[in-house]
Amino acid sequence: MAKSTSKRKPLMEAMDMKRDVYQMVINGDRVDSSTKETFTTYNPATGEPLAQVAKASKEDAERAVQAAKQAFDHGKWRHFPVSKRSRVLNKIASIMRSRFNELVELEVLNSGKSLSAAQGQVMQSIEDFEFYAGAIVGHRGTVNNVPSGFFNYSQNEPVGVCAQIIPWNYPMMMAAWKIAPAIAAGCSVVIKPASLTPLTAIVLTEICHEAGVPEGVVNILPGPGALIGDYLVEHPDVDKVAFTGSTPTGKDIMQKASQTLKRLTLELGGKSPNIIFDDADIEGAVAGSLFGIFYNTGQSCEARSRLYIHESIYDEFMEKFVEKTKQLKLGDPLDKETHLGSIISRGQLEVIDSYVQSAIEEGATVVEGGKRLEIEGFENGHWYAPTIITDVTPDMKVVKEEIFGPVVVVQTFNDEQEVIKQANDSEYGLGSAIWTKDQGRAKRVADLIQAGIVMINCPFSAFPGTPFGGYKQSGFGRELCIETLDLYTEQKSVLSYYGSRPINPFGV
Repeated sequence: MAKSTSKRKPLMEAMDMKRDVYQMVINGDRVDSSTKETFTTYNPATGEPLAQVAKASKEDAERAVQAAKQAFDHGKWRHFPVSKRSRVLNKIASIMRSRFNELVELEVLNSGKSLSAAQGQVMQSIEDFEFYAGAIVGHRGTVNNVPSGFFNYSQNEPVGVCAQIIPWNYPMMMAAWKIAPAIAAGCSVVIKPASLTPLTAIVLTEICHEAGVPEGVVNILPGPGALIGDYLVEHPDVDKVAFTGSTPTGKDIMQKASQTLKRLTLELGGKSPNIIFDDADIEGAVAGSLFGIFYNTGQSCEARSRLYIHESIYDEFMEKFVEKTKQLKLGDPLDKETHLGSIISRGQLEVIDSYVQSAIEEGATVVEGGKRLEIEGFENGHWYAPTIITDVTPDMKVVKEEIFGPVVVVQTFNDEQEVIKQANDSEYGLGSAIWTKDQGRAKRVADLIQAGIVMINCPFSAFPGTPFGGYKQSGFGRELCIETLDLYTEQKSVLSYYGSRPINPFGV
């Protein structure tokens, strides 16, 4: 008899990514809100409505948590051999690769980011699933040294139901950073995407099911953070919260999660220093500094927004830096020639401009940009010029606070110890960059910088496998690396005795 070649039908068939209405995904099904409410998500580059999205209620959140708990407690995903979970993660990546251009276009439309930025971020999202498909295979327990007659081993077990709250600046990539390690470890997840940018996270959840993730393992709840986010953080059946966003919100989550002692991963704000030493390759440092602040339109937690230039090369560096900034192109985000896309919303545009105006009022000088823009064909979008501010002092708001926009503040220094002190003079400690040809100096300074990420002569901050996270008020826990799996597992120690004579500690 011929062997059947039929395959298991996926829980969810693929749908067009661009559609008028996006539903939630709970327990493997696309569903409307229990209240039938929706909200509008917009294209930031045009200001025009993009789609209607199901608006989750507390009732929906409860359904999602219970679906995740049921899948974890009684489902089969956590009991799959790691090789089988690995195959499913690779299948997710494969589907994403096959629909790469669609994912990129949807990401651009919903976030306003440039085509090149979206391409890089979607590609990394794919690579995240491939990375954890391999990493989980080697995520083993240990056998420990104990006295003769005893045997002790430890094993890693999934932590349980995970609430994952993701920001609007990297919608697809942050969803991948959260989902991939959690389900690789055997957890179930409930994702709360940002209301400004929910579409690619919803589609990624659908792809997970299309690839064979069982029902209830991955659920998504678009809706207001103050309602849905808080409900998940405080829910007794949620075992872990992973959050990327602002430091004030992270502090609030930490306080609320403490009531049930949830495990936490917090990747929060930043005000990252970018140090240009006198022996730096000027061309490379200028190019890297442009990317470091203006990539993703400056809407990055690790944006290198504090630029420190050695006084002996200040004039040369600034001449090139300002000239290159003038050459950056803003416009149609889907045009491959565009460098900077739009700001995410009118509210964020006003926040950015208010910081620039405060700098001017405090005596700083705007040498480039510092204004809202009107782009032909995108007049109703949210646009801000790449901005360089000099003559700042350490006490100014633009130096101390995270702006989350295309704004860099420039200061000088004259020796190594001085700039280390300046760089560390911040409540944040996420990213940092050093530009020098002296490898001894690079190592000395990197060792003394209080930041989770140090980039030496390099504009990039993360690849799959590199730990990403911060010191101080930039949060704790590391994402994107093998160690992330530890944050989604509990370590169980098993101690047994196999001696021939019973143990009688009391001797009675």
